[in-house]
Amino acid sequence: MLMLHTATYYVRIASLALRYPIALSGLRPNSLPSAALTRVKPRLNCTDFDWSAARKDLVHLASLAERIAKHRPRAKKDDQWTQRADDLDSEGVMLWNASVVQKDVVDDAHRAVCAAMRLAGFRLIEAGMENKPGIESLIHVLQLASKAGSSLADVGEAALAAGVLSSAAKYVDLLTAADDPQNGHAQARARAIVLYYSSRMEAAFREGNDGVADFMLEKFTESDQYLSLLTASDRRTLAGKLLAIGKSMLRNSTAGDPPGKGARDAVKWIQRAFSIIEPLEDAADTADNQLRRSILRTLARAYFLSSSQDPENLARAEASLQELIDSVDSSMNHTSPEYQQLRWMRVAILKRQKAPRAALLDAFRSIIDHMQFLENTITDILQELRSLGHDHGLVTAIHLHCLEQAFGAQNSSALVYLDRLLLSLIYHCSKGDDHRQAMQDITAALNLLKLKEYELPGIPTTACLTLLWQFGDRHYHAKRWVDAADWFLIGTHSVFGSMSHISNAKCLRKAALCYVQCGEHSQASATIRRCPPTDAATQYVALLIAAHQGLEDEAVTAVRAMVHASNFNKKMLLLATRLASDSGMKTLLLSVLEALLDASIREGVEAEAEAITLVRCIIRLVLRMMSEPAANIAEFTPMLLRHFHTAVSLVTALEAKHSNAVGTKDVSWLWRTAYNTAVQGCSEWENQEDGISDLFDTAKELLKIYMRCPAVDTEAELQMFLINASFAGTAGRVFSLRRRISNHAADTNISLQTAMEDIAVCMDCIRNIMTGANNLGEEDIKCAQSFLSVLSVFGVEIACSMKTWNRVLEIIEDTNRMQNMELGTFEAITDILWVEKDCPVNVLFAALEAILHASLDRAVLSIEKFSRWLRAICTILLSRSSPADRTKAIGYVEQAVGVLQEHAAESDPHSYPSDERQWLLATAYNTGVECLHASLLDEAKRWFEAATTICRFVPDGDARSEKISKTYAHLLERYSR
Repeated sequence: MLMLHTATYYVRIASLALRYPIALSGLRPNSLPSAALTRVKPRLNCTDFDWSAARKDLVHLASLAERIAKHRPRAKKDDQWTQRADDLDSEGVMLWNASVVQKDVVDDAHRAVCAAMRLAGFRLIEAGMENKPGIESLIHVLQLASKAGSSLADVGEAALAAGVLSSAAKYVDLLTAADDPQNGHAQARARAIVLYYSSRMEAAFREGNDGVADFMLEKFTESDQYLSLLTASDRRTLAGKLLAIGKSMLRNSTAGDPPGKGARDAVKWIQRAFSIIEPLEDAADTADNQLRRSILRTLARAYFLSSSQDPENLARAEASLQELIDSVDSSMNHTSPEYQQLRWMRVAILKRQKAPRAALLDAFRSIIDHMQFLENTITDILQELRSLGHDHGLVTAIHLHCLEQAFGAQNSSALVYLDRLLLSLIYHCSKGDDHRQAMQDITAALNLLKLKEYELPGIPTTACLTLLWQFGDRHYHAKRWVDAADWFLIGTHSVFGSMSHISNAKCLRKAALCYVQCGEHSQASATIRRCPPTDAATQYVALLIAAHQGLEDEAVTAVRAMVHASNFNKKMLLLATRLASDSGMKTLLLSVLEALLDASIREGVEAEAEAITLVRCIIRLVLRMMSEPAANIAEFTPMLLRHFHTAVSLVTALEAKHSNAVGTKDVSWLWRTAYNTAVQGCSEWENQEDGISDLFDTAKELLKIYMRCPAVDTEAELQMFLINASFAGTAGRVFSLRRRISNHAADTNISLQTAMEDIAVCMDCIRNIMTGANNLGEEDIKCAQSFLSVLSVFGVEIACSMKTWNRVLEIIEDTNRMQNMELGTFEAITDILWVEKDCPVNVLFAALEAILHASLDRAVLSIEKFSRWLRAICTILLSRSSPADRTKAIGYVEQAVGVLQEHAAESDPHSYPSDERQWLLATAYNTGVECLHASLLDEAKRWFEAATTICRFVPDGDARSEKISKTYAHLLERYSR
């Protein structure tokens, strides 16, 4: 369309130029419209329209029309010119209208052509205007000039725009001076003049001529002469122009200018814009109101930015914003981002003013109340709060209000950002100096969530707990124990319930440790009791608390619970070992070492060497505890034995695996310690025979293992220790058995049988050592034999208690076969049997016979005892009244006679007892008589001969001997008949 219109207008202008050559006689030949038409026609007929060429030709056409206007005839009688002027005006109007049709085109080249069309149209209308135009014509042509200048300025044709507007200044003067008696054109004239000044103002500003722009502003705003006559639409347009210039000044500040200078210059423009729009009716959500808000917003921004130049502008900015916000809050679209910017600007102004907390809080509440809970809006709030960290109460109040509003949002999406708000609040509170206030603020936030029945999901909960623990650890390392405990305890709030099964116990343990450090042991105990007892870490903290309080029993209980709890780690026991050692609690240390030993044993072979070391430590500790004055030996003895047995098991297991981990030094220490402890116990421990015996047995087992070690020589000393340990263990059990039997506290049959077996085993052990050892000394052998003698006596004693008389006979026979057996052994055996009422005669006889033979064989003779034993033997033999028994009896009597002959002197201290002499004499005589009566002449002879011999060793022996001889002769004569 534009191309067709342009072609038509060029043709018409060319025809006008050909018809009126006189009017153009002053122009150069190459500028004649006919020549222009000759150049334009080929372009107009082209398929590809050249916008640049069209614009150039239109500008050229405008220039021709301008010259026509300057050289038009001035005579009023020139009717020919009147016709020409009408044609020019008509063509100019048509060209102008064509430009209006194309005014909304976006293309820059197209817009430039439209501006050129307006320029050409204006110039044609101007050329066709009468010499003395009326007021209406002046208004019309001034408006066209203003619009043409504005169009040219819009497309960057500053020179052309300035030319048009400058040339139109004469119309302003004419219009101002024009007579309007009825004021019928007052409004139109005012609109045209204001339009002209504003257009020229815009063009000058675009050209960078701020002085002219400012001058033009003053021209139409210095009084209310013109502005009062403008319509609402004109006011909006004019205010928009002033606002645009003000915004441009805010955006574009010249380099090197002081900060805020551009904003200060913009203030005047925006103020004028507001003064122009202010009289319009303030109806909500109307175009006027929207513009008014835009002006107020920009004005407030300008005030704020210029406050560095003029501090009073801060107050003006606040007032402007407050007025604007009041109107915005009552509008329908009060939550739009544009309005939120106003609220943010208010915050910035208040911050620069260093306004009181209440004002800032109110400003932030306004933002939060009208914002949508989105990622960017939350980020804006939190970033702004960072700059307010110095005012703890303000930042906290804003956080709480934001949390509360999140629950009041129209959709649940706001709840997604609760974790960010909580994290920000926690971080902020950690920076405050008032710890108690910080705790109250965080608790208030969490209680708010609890009141809303909200529970944080797992990931946000983890983030919050991590932050709480971080700050708690920071206070802990700074030795602010109570503060650290408060931070940890906050982590147990029900809002964090999604992770409570993991986090609560950890928080409570951390808090309890803090209380321990500051000496609040009761508080620590109360805190740790809130933890589930099934976790090893909880029990470790309980142990720590008890240890610091000196509650050893509670500490031991905690150790025992810890090793059976979940998540147990042996490192806990290592720490507990050091704790117990430092605190001097031996019972606790013992319990910890025992638990550590159990853990090492459970680990298997890899930890057996370590376990042996632990056993040594435990045994040493137990012995130290037993050496204390008030130690309860009966309580410690089983404990000591248990650990020695454990040591035996460990060493045996390592030996069975041929492990090099068996330490000779360890085994040596173990058996020597067991042996020495048992020896010490013999003199110091009361009623602990069984325990001492077990210690000797343990020492024996360990010594055997030690002697099997490759690097150990089997010395006589070690063999004697082995013999001693074996004998002492057995002897101790016999003593214990005696005591229990006397107290009726033993299961007699089982205990006696066990003791009998132990004795047999011990005797075999000693015999084997004596048989296999080549390096035992004489004293060692005697000692071993004495042990065997004692064991034989023990055996007889137990056999008598069991009424196993055959076993007694076996023991007597075994004892008889032993070389160098002491006489005291048989004496003891005989003494035992003598008092046993149930002892069979043959058993007693065997014992007596054995002791008698031993006395004779070893020439170790106690005459008194010999006489008693012989009397007993003879009594037994004669009571049987068998030939063999009588023969054996006369043999013993003859041995007694021999003894009498050796010890005949009365002064001999070892002389034969007189009563026994009398018994021997009477027995020999009476038995001889009985034999004669039985016609046993040979036996009778021996008895009478013995009696005759004995008479020499009794008082009045000669007379008795003679009497016996006569009696023997008489009886012999009688029975020989």
